[in-house]
Amino acid sequence: MDKRLHLGNLFWLTKKMAELKVLISGGSGFLGINLVRYLVSKGIQDIIVLDIADFDSAEKEKISFVKGDIRDKAVIAQVTMGVDLVIHAAAALPLYKKKEIYSTNVEGTKNLLEGAFRNGVDRFIHISSTAVYGIPEHHPLYETDKLSGVGDYEKSKIMAEALCENYRKKGMCVSILRPKSFIGPERLGVFSLLYEWAKDGRGFPVIGNGSNRYQLLDVEDLCEAIFLCATKDKRLAGDIFNIGAGEFGTIREDWQAVLDAAGHGKKIISFPAAPSLIVLRIFDFLRISPLYKWIYETVNKDSFVSIEKAETQLGFSPRYSNKQALIRNYRWYLENFNRFNGKLGISHNVPWNQSVLKVLKVFF
Repeated sequence: MDKRLHLGNLFWLTKKMAELKVLISGGSGFLGINLVRYLVSKGIQDIIVLDIADFDSAEKEKISFVKGDIRDKAVIAQVTMGVDLVIHAAAALPLYKKKEIYSTNVEGTKNLLEGAFRNGVDRFIHISSTAVYGIPEHHPLYETDKLSGVGDYEKSKIMAEALCENYRKKGMCVSILRPKSFIGPERLGVFSLLYEWAKDGRGFPVIGNGSNRYQLLDVEDLCEAIFLCATKDKRLAGDIFNIGAGEFGTIREDWQAVLDAAGHGKKIISFPAAPSLIVLRIFDFLRISPLYKWIYETVNKDSFVSIEKAETQLGFSPRYSNKQALIRNYRWYLENFNRFNGKLGISHNVPWNQSVLKVLKVFF
C-alpha cells in the first residue's frame, strides 16, 4: 500500500472513531465492561450503556448510562436516536427462567433491531454464541453448519440470529459473532468454580479422561473482533463469524495450567463419563447444581470452531491461547477476590452458587 494512502486511512479511522456514537446493550455485564475499556482505548468518546443493572466500573465517568430494559420499546426508540453503531450484548443466560430467556433474547433483540433500523443506525453487531451448534458430531465447526439448540437459551439465540438475518435483507449492515466461551478480567460465572478450588488448594474434576480439545476465547480478542466488524468495509463485516482462540489444547492440559499457577501441586482428576453425567443430570433436575445441560453434556467432548473466515475476511488474529486466557482471568480473580466475596448470582460477572458442588469440594 502507498504510504500516503496508508496514513490517510489511519487519519480517517482516527477521525471516525472520535466522532462515532456507540450504544452497547448489556453494557454493565462482563463483556460490556471490557468492551467499554477497549473502545475508550481506541479513541471512541461517545458511548451509551443500556442495562437493567448499574454500570459499576472505573470507566463510568467516560460513558452515558441509561438504566432500561431492551424489552421496553419506548426506551429503545429513544436510546437508538443519533447512534452510529449498536453492539447488542444483552442476554438472559441459561440459568434464567424460560420466560425471561425468550422475552429478552428474542423480543428484546427484535426491539433493538427495529429501533436501530427506524433511526438509521449505520451498523448493528449481534453477540450470539457457538452454543447455537448444539452438541455437534464433527469439528471444527463452520458458520455454515446446522444450528441445533439444546436448551431454551440456545434456541433463543438461533431465533435472534434469524431476526438479524431479516434486517440484513432490509439493507442494514448486521454482523453476527458466535464466540466460544470467553474469559478474562471481570469473568466469574461457571469459571469461578475452577478458580475458587484452585485458590483453596483443591484438585478439580473433569468428566472423562480430559483428552478432548475445548476451545475458549479471551474477552480482549472478542473486543478486537467486534472492533473489526465496526470498522471493516460493510461488504465484509455484514456476515456471520465464529470467534475463538487460535491456540488451545485439551481440557486436562489447559485447566491444569490454572492449578499449576495456584502453586499447590494439585491435579486434574478424571471421572468416568457415563456415571458422572447421570449424577449431573439428576442434580440439574433437582436444581441443586449450577451446571446446566449444555455445559455438562459438552465438557467431555471436543468443542472447537474454525476461525478461518474471521481471519481472512476481517483480519482477526487472536492474541491469547486458552492457557494464557485462563491464567490471566485467574490472576484477576485473585487480585479482586475481596470485591465479590460473598456475592452470588446467575450472570457471568458474579460467582455462581455452587450448591451441592460445594459439598463435593471437600473430597478434592
